[in-house]
Amino acid sequence: MENDKSKQYIYIVQASLEPSKCKIGKTDNLERRLNEYNSMTGKSQENFYRFLFTCEVSDMAAVEKEIKAGFSKFREKKSREIYFFNDDLFDDYVNFIKSHKLFVEEIFIKTEENKPVVKTVKKATPSLKERGLSSKDLLQKAQMVKNDEFYTRYEDVEKELSMYDKSIWENKIVFCNCDDAVDNADDRKNSAFALYFRKHFKELGLKKLICTHYAGKVDLFNQGLKAYVAYISYTTDGENIHKDYPKGYDGSFDHPLSLKILREEADIVCTNPPFSRAIDYWEITIKSGKKFIIISNIINPITPAFIPYFKDNRIWAGYNRVDYFLNPKRQLTDAAGHWYTNFPIKDRPKYELLKIMPLKDIPEKHKKYDDSKTLLVDNCYIPSNIKKPFAVSARPILNGLLEKGYKIIEENESYVAFVNGKKCFRRVLVQKI
Repeated sequence: MENDKSKQYIYIVQASLEPSKCKIGKTDNLERRLNEYNSMTGKSQENFYRFLFTCEVSDMAAVEKEIKAGFSKFREKKSREIYFFNDDLFDDYVNFIKSHKLFVEEIFIKTEENKPVVKTVKKATPSLKERGLSSKDLLQKAQMVKNDEFYTRYEDVEKELSMYDKSIWENKIVFCNCDDAVDNADDRKNSAFALYFRKHFKELGLKKLICTHYAGKVDLFNQGLKAYVAYISYTTDGENIHKDYPKGYDGSFDHPLSLKILREEADIVCTNPPFSRAIDYWEITIKSGKKFIIISNIINPITPAFIPYFKDNRIWAGYNRVDYFLNPKRQLTDAAGHWYTNFPIKDRPKYELLKIMPLKDIPEKHKKYDDSKTLLVDNCYIPSNIKKPFAVSARPILNGLLEKGYKIIEENESYVAFVNGKKCFRRVLVQKI
């Protein structure tokens, strides 16, 4: 494939084992750029890159700059080339690019799964087949089990849990029910959650710690492929660990035994549930009526399946976001997570990031009206003097907007704005109480 050096391109590329994110960039040589991605050192051979979308533009630097500005909230904090990915966001990225005044034409690059060889095909819209996907794959791509096989870092657990008053743990049974392995001989074979609570058991005044180990295809903690329930307590003789290996138990959070422990023993649930099963996990955990502190996707506040929980004040953001996990090789992997809880949070530090002020004082570049005359505000600016609903991103919700006299409006699942006929990214409609 020959590349015309005078041409400029914008692309969206994704790694096969990282379906929750993509990369958006510019290049004057598509084939070379893809080969660069697939020849990166320290990358698994199974984790190959392929283009999801490419197009020619007349000024790639200008288009890339506007993409960065338009989707700033969906870019990783440190690795700024990385964007969060799901089906709706992908459509938003493509629609934004194709509607840009500097857009020339779409070029779809089809790649063989294990070969960084590219073939150029000019087409208005690539089919699912040409993208190597079926309609089922498109829905399941972000739900691959492999994408759940990551460690939560100990420092992230410690940073979040240390911010809660110690009294919440006193004489409580904590349940870590998502592959939270326990090993009394090697700290590396403990999940970060299990290790934190074991190290701070006496300091927190815990009654008992219960952890489950999952019998999955990948043994993250080198505990063997047999699931177990670990019961940890302290006596005058020190720490006591008992592991039970029930017949037929797989260690899943929704196994009947796990549900029985949740229902009959647990006081507080604390873990990092698999992102691919977050809908099921939230439903089970929230309906249980137990207290919890868990990690989940950072865009849940504007995702239809989760919005009702925020609207009904059954869950809210914790203190911190989670930017990294560790993969099975103990390598840093970018994350798009945040802590969520139903423990009251007083004097949330991120309140200060909310810029609540009269509408006239909000800078023009951070407010606009869409085609339906609904106000859209960005950068955590919040109008204090209007009663009509307005649309915000996930960020203000994470910063505690719903605790400052605002609510998600009734029957709102998520809001997609159109400006001059162009689709914008998803938001949620809120209103002053």
